[in-house]
Formats: sequence, C-alpha cells, structure tokens
Amino acid sequence: MTRTLTYAEAISEGTVLAMERDPSIFMAGIGTTYSSAVFGTSQEALDRFGTDRVFDVPAMENALTGIGIGAAAMGKHPLLVHLRNDFMFLALDQMVNLASKWRYMFGDRAGSMPLTVRAIVGRGWGQGATHSQSLHATLAHFPGLTVLLPAQPKDAKGMLLGALRAKKPCVIIEHRTLYPQSGTVPEGDAPTPIEGAEVLRAGSDITIIGASQSVIEGIRAAACLADANVQAEVIDIRVARPLDRETILTSIRKTGRALVLDTSWAHCGLSAEVAAIIAEAGLATDDMAVRRITPADCPAPVSKPLEDAFYPTVETIARTAAEMVGADPDQITIDETRDDFNGPY
Repeated sequence: MTRTLTYAEAISEGTVLAMERDPSIFMAGIGTTYSSAVFGTSQEALDRFGTDRVFDVPAMENALTGIGIGAAAMGKHPLLVHLRNDFMFLALDQMVNLASKWRYMFGDRAGSMPLTVRAIVGRGWGQGATHSQSLHATLAHFPGLTVLLPAQPKDAKGMLLGALRAKKPCVIIEHRTLYPQSGTVPEGDAPTPIEGAEVLRAGSDITIIGASQSVIEGIRAAACLADANVQAEVIDIRVARPLDRETILTSIRKTGRALVLDTSWAHCGLSAEVAAIIAEAGLATDDMAVRRITPADCPAPVSKPLEDAFYPTVETIARTAAEMVGADPDQITIDETRDDFNGPY
C-alpha cells in the first residue's frame, strides 16, 4: 500500500523504521536535535529513541566521520548527517582512505564497514559559493563508496532503508529543494535496491538523463516538450556509483539523442561520465547526439538574480531538447515551477 508523503517525511519514516529494526543504528550530526530537525527529518527519530541514539555534534566533520568509521568497525551502524555536504571536504580523507578502502585493505579480517552518510546540498539564494555545492562526482570517483542521489520520496525512504541494511559505506546526497516535494511512498520497511537507474517516462525522440533535483526539472521539461510533439524519455540515474550503464545505453539506442542534466558542473562531473559512456558505446553519431546542461562554470553566487542566471531552468532544458531533435522551440509552453525558498540562508 502507498501513501503520499513529502521527501522529508519519507526520510523521517525510513529512519525510524530502520532504527526500530536494528538497534545498532544511531544518528549523529549537526542539527539533528535542533528545532529545525534537519529540514524536519530527524525529529521523529529523536522523539522515539531519545538522545542516546540521536544526538547533535559540534562542527567537527573530520572527527565525526572518523568516529563513525570506528563505531562501524566495532559493530555499530552510524547514520551521519552533514547539514551541508560542502563541509564533507573536511572528511574526505576519512571517507576515501579509510571507509572506501576498508574491505580492500583488510578483507574479512577487520569486520565490515556499515556506514551511512546523509549529505545535504544547500542550493538557495544567500547560500553562496561554499554552501551550494554537490560532492557526488567527487565521491563517486572512488571505488568502495556507494553514492546515492534519490530524487523521489519513495527513493528517499527506500534507498535510506537499503543503505542502512548494507554492510558497506554509502553516501546519500539530498538536495534541499526536494524536501517539500510529494510523491507516493510504500508503507513498511521496504528497502529500494541501492543500484540501478529508473526510466520515469517513456519516449522515442530524445533521452533526458538526470539525477537528484535535475531529474525533477527533466520531468517538467518533458511535459513541456509534449506540446511540440517531442516525446522525451526521462531516466533518473539514482546511483552515481555503481552507475547503471545499460539502462542509459538501452534508451539511447532507441532515441538516438541524449540530453544529460546535472546539479553540479560539467567539467569532470557526472554528466561528463554519462556522455563518455555514450561516446564509448559508439552512439554519439553526430554533433547533436549528446548535450549537457549544468550550472555555469563558476562558484555559485549569493544574490538571487545572479543565482537565477547561474542555474539552468526548465525552459533551457526544453528548448535545448527541441533544437536537438529539429523541433520548433517556440511551440513549447513553459511551466516554470519556482523554488519558494525565502532565503537568505
């Protein structure tokens, strides 16, 4: 049975279910006990389990991650929360030189590494250059880490449940703009496999590929494209590592065109990896076969007008896709859904 929940409610429900099932799970991070409750996702667990299993920490990203790795090695399953994933740069040494390599270095001689990290992208005017980044491409570079980018409430819950069952380090990237989004979510403790992309909309003319918040814009753009009789297939990547190549390639073999979206920069990013997969498979047959749409190649600005120019829009996506298939972009009716975040932080 399914119900309609927001993305934040889905995370909250999944957290409580996992902690009820597994007493080794604890949640720690900046803001977990604040009145804002990490955008409303930690309050239910705090009420249910108290500060023995849900507790706040100082600003100590490196130390927190090291403590979490040690606890995981000793049989606990930490659920660490980084309120801004930008500050995970301070924890990269712990993540990529300890957590990701644990099994490779020690095999079965040092136990498993059941570590789940929630990392939040803070897009919204006033966030600025050091609070608006997403580290998914950086983290996905390293073997041994599973990097999840749930865009839908059902995956926000299901992938969290899957990660909290896994005996390996998983990072879940959550985009701030997704928390109020609603969708159908299955009841009960039903994990989603933490691998594999999903085709959200079938189409025959072009494939729009995205992850996290960008796939929501891709769905909206696909609806606009239908006004110009362009049938766009939309793929939600969902998992940056391991990346589901076959779902992507199967779609491109059908449509012959790929428009790749990302919430982070094009250079050395997830969109570059997807484009490379398509090219290496010999499917980029002409100069309009693959295009990428990402934020501008500069740090995120602070002011709202500049931020509006920095991030791609549904209109940009829809008009680019129309041009790629030879349709008239002027036939498209754009339904822009704006973030109602009031800022500045």
